[in-house]
Amino acid sequence: MRFQAIFKLFALIALLSVATLSRAELAIEVSKGMDDPTPIAVVPFAWESGGRPTDDIATIISADMHRSGMFSPLARSDMLSWPTKADQVFFRDWKVLGTEYLVIGRWSEAGGKYTANFDIFDVFQGRVMKSASATASNPRWLAHYVADIVFETLTGIKGAFATRLLYVTMERLQYRKQRYRLHISDSDGFNEKTILDSYEPILSPSWAPNGRHIAYVAFKNSHPGIYIQDSATGSAQRVTSFPGLNGAPRFSPDGQKLAITLSKDGNPEIYVMDTRSRALQRVTNHFSIDTEASWVPDGNSVIYTSDRSGGPQIYRQSLATGAIERLTFDGNYNARASITPDGRFLAMVHQDTGGFQIAVQDLERGSFSILTDTALDESPSIAPNGIMAIYATLDRGRGVLGVVSIDGRVKVRLPSSVGEVREPAWSPFMF
Repeated sequence: MRFQAIFKLFALIALLSVATLSRAELAIEVSKGMDDPTPIAVVPFAWESGGRPTDDIATIISADMHRSGMFSPLARSDMLSWPTKADQVFFRDWKVLGTEYLVIGRWSEAGGKYTANFDIFDVFQGRVMKSASATASNPRWLAHYVADIVFETLTGIKGAFATRLLYVTMERLQYRKQRYRLHISDSDGFNEKTILDSYEPILSPSWAPNGRHIAYVAFKNSHPGIYIQDSATGSAQRVTSFPGLNGAPRFSPDGQKLAITLSKDGNPEIYVMDTRSRALQRVTNHFSIDTEASWVPDGNSVIYTSDRSGGPQIYRQSLATGAIERLTFDGNYNARASITPDGRFLAMVHQDTGGFQIAVQDLERGSFSILTDTALDESPSIAPNGIMAIYATLDRGRGVLGVVSIDGRVKVRLPSSVGEVREPAWSPFMF
């Protein structure tokens, strides 16, 4: 993972695939949770329509809460009863089991829509905290919506289970060939869809704020171009194919612009492109390498990686005035920055004397923390609620995805069954 390797000319689109898989190609493994996760019980929801349901949404809700690392769901086999209505709840049973919170509910289907009505209880206080309902087009999305409501009710933080992941897999073939695929999946790895399939590399995917369009770098005959694709229809447009580097596209907060890296004038520089007119605004003009731009939440500035100080560090630059501020000083390498939606925390790839780890800097207090302890971590992308970051790493020599909380207390691994995984991007809130 050398800084100069960012500028290697990789390679563009071969063919599109719309194959949708029902299983999870990403396996979820909670490798480190909070020391004292909150005990919670999610009782099986009663099915109120005819026939048998295709999914068990309570199991999905429980898995979401477990995957957050903040909750310890009670095993179904340990439950003393399965209430589905408030008057069936006996708090003494749940107190005996040490359960702090209880979720019960009912769900049904009508006209192709699934609806859940559910209650969240504070067991120790013996009261209903919230009664709510959610509707979705399929059971898994319904379960994620319910989990989001439960999570926010109990933590005060908006849930991000009903979001999606964008990532690249690389499969090694015979004769030193590789096959690259760009995938979209639910946040738990299910409902994976391959939206691009190529024998040349796919790089730097990112989401538009609308949660539908994506941008990425792909290659054709070993020449890179930047593409914008509609993830719903599969239609893609090439928006840049200049000589040299075309890289690192990131949508602005309003979705109307892309921050990109181009070397068409000789040196890698940051540009901003209007996605409708394709007009370019040059942002940086320096003999150093400037790349990997992303946006601050207000859209008035960009942050990027530059080696103008002698090694890769993170800088912020105003689009209106051109004023530049260096943000990172810890270590000899800080790159590929991603900022939380509130603009407070900066996640990045960091190196001091050893390998490359994910680190976070508090831009308000100036504190700096290393979140991971593996040797080759890269490409952090922050969840839309700002509390987790997904990144690429190695596990036993194989590329996998990892998730770590911004405070470092929760860690999750997402190995794939279809090849090495890299270049993750967490979607915005979908609804």
